[in-house]
Amino acid sequence: MSQIPHHPVLLNILQEVFGYAAFRGAQEAIIQHVTGSGDALVLMPTGGGKSLCYQIPAIARHRAGQGVTVVVSPLIALMHDQVGALEEAGVHAAFLNSTLSNEQASQVEREMMRGRLVMLYAAPERITNPRFLAQLDSLYERGLLSLFAIDEAHCVSQWGHDFRSEYLALSLLHERYPEVPRIALTATADELTRADIIERLRLEEARVFISSFDRPNIRYTIVEKDKPREQLLRFIREEHEMDAGVVYCQSRKKVEETADWLVSEGIKALPYHAGLDASLRQKHQDRFLREDSIVMVATIAFGMGIDKPDVRFVAHLDLPKNIESYYQETGRAGRDGEAAEAWMAYGLADVVNQRRMIDESPAGEEFKKGQRGKLDALLALAEATDCRRVRLLAYFGEASTSCGNCDNCLHPPATWDATESARKLLSCIYRFHQNGGQRFGAGHLIDVLRGKVTDKVTQYGHQSLSTWGVGADLPETQWRAVLRQLISLGHVLTEGEYMTLALADSARAVLKGEVQLLLRVPTVAPKRGKLSRVAKPGGARSAGAPEDLDASAQALFDQLKAWRAEVAKEHSLPAYVIFQNVTLAEMARRRPATLEELAGISGVGAKKLEAYGAEILRVLGEDG
Repeated sequence: MSQIPHHPVLLNILQEVFGYAAFRGAQEAIIQHVTGSGDALVLMPTGGGKSLCYQIPAIARHRAGQGVTVVVSPLIALMHDQVGALEEAGVHAAFLNSTLSNEQASQVEREMMRGRLVMLYAAPERITNPRFLAQLDSLYERGLLSLFAIDEAHCVSQWGHDFRSEYLALSLLHERYPEVPRIALTATADELTRADIIERLRLEEARVFISSFDRPNIRYTIVEKDKPREQLLRFIREEHEMDAGVVYCQSRKKVEETADWLVSEGIKALPYHAGLDASLRQKHQDRFLREDSIVMVATIAFGMGIDKPDVRFVAHLDLPKNIESYYQETGRAGRDGEAAEAWMAYGLADVVNQRRMIDESPAGEEFKKGQRGKLDALLALAEATDCRRVRLLAYFGEASTSCGNCDNCLHPPATWDATESARKLLSCIYRFHQNGGQRFGAGHLIDVLRGKVTDKVTQYGHQSLSTWGVGADLPETQWRAVLRQLISLGHVLTEGEYMTLALADSARAVLKGEVQLLLRVPTVAPKRGKLSRVAKPGGARSAGAPEDLDASAQALFDQLKAWRAEVAKEHSLPAYVIFQNVTLAEMARRRPATLEELAGISGVGAKKLEAYGAEILRVLGEDG
């Protein structure tokens, strides 16, 4: 067996295979540790370069005669794109999944057993299959089992945002192959989830690498719901016209209705959820990955493993379950490092629905308590009047300073002391209970507080209550904000199918005036225009083009994109797997005239230079 490669060899792989001049952040330390047979748990934000942390060790160890790296990957689409990208870069990789015929799967297995594959991607169910384990046993005995990489490792934790029971069986990798190093990777895991990953995957001796969770290119914006469809449309038209984006909704029905509505408004939108036919889901995902300016409207069934680098926005029309989910989903935006936005609209119904889902779940009380705590942290982020980014990073244990880029930093919200209003609201719920033991929902409560005469008010005689009309000075939106905060703080409980309201024990302290409630004043966010993009002389910016290209460079960029689209179609791959937009933009900006100059552009590795160099120079040499 050859000696484990040292640092200059690893840097050479980065440059030669992937076309990058230098490691980023913690990549170098992680890659050296894993290449040297060390176990690792890696927390790195989406777009931070996690894949290289196992791909470079896999290549280095394979070149040193140590055989194949097995990558645990949860999604077929991700396997396909990762393998396609590696083969484009000259690295022999394959996947085993249900899309292969028996003959194709047998060919992959033969390549693996002969030690020719550098990397094999497979789902956890296949890896823990007895037949596959027997093949791994044979490789292990012959010294040809190099490394296990467990991607999306948060799936193993009950506290993670996407728990998958099939991940639990992966602990057998340590027990069965104790001398094979393992690297577990995830973009989002709080302290509780990290501890669970370590325990369940038997990574007690692993070195833990935690990169900064900061994604400075993403602007975080959270607005209160006020005709949310119209808010979303205004957001897309004013700030992200012609941009690729993802819109998350909680239900399948809402996904389809929202997608249809956006199409009727002239937005190129597609629905995606687990209830759609598998072939239609795949078709929509392929279109999103391969075409420009598509807006995917989806449930959380869409997202994990989506590597499209030029997603300019992620919008939430419903509140996610927790900050990990929010961070993971918003992290799909701006993977190329260019400016992107995470936009969310939320309201009282979101808070009530999320609380109800937790309360009505069949889980144990300890788990429910943990989920309530996670929801509370997300609600605190949504209601915050200070920097969103500071709050978000603090959740993951990272200190930071105000970003100057989120909605609260750009347009600091006014606050008001809602303590007295909260006391009025709680008192009104108490009066309902006193007046015949009845319980009512938010709409009726606010009608009584504002002194609005309705059939229900008349029916129950609530105009005679002492709290009738005591809140006539506040608009309905402001009362909803007070109630939303009281529910999020746990002072008001929601019960039953009709989400009626009741007082929690803690409401007593609020009623006595012992708890102060400071809330943000509901505002309409000012129109800001497109995010960090300025119209250029000579025409509009094309989809995916950076804003700093002059007219001639943009023309070259468009020509390079057209050439790339043809190549991607021939290879049946998303265009960004051939070259990312940032690489094409750099070509257009610098206009290399020789292969040597082209090799100096980030993202152009040796194999791609050999395969496409002459064609790229031809395109760049043509008159725009």
